[in-house]
Amino acid sequence: MPIYNLKRISTGEEFEVQMTWDDLQDTLKDDGDLYQMLSTPKISGRPARDNVSRAGSEWRDLLGGIKKASGEGNTIKV
Repeated sequence: MPIYNLKRISTGEEFEVQMTWDDLQDTLKDDGDLYQMLSTPKISGRPARDNVSRAGSEWRDLLGGIKKASGEGNTIKV
């Protein structure tokens, strides 16, 4: 779920909230003293992983087979 940066106009307090986009829009509409600060939304959850590690061992095995079958002098990196 995304994390957004908000600022309370009256106090200058800045804080982060974790909610859906629709919930954020409702919160901003209901509380006129808040506004969303310009930033790139962060995604909470697991640490970032590359696609090969997400795919699992079967994918790495397939890549290894492709490398082995491609002959000597190949430049495939597994």
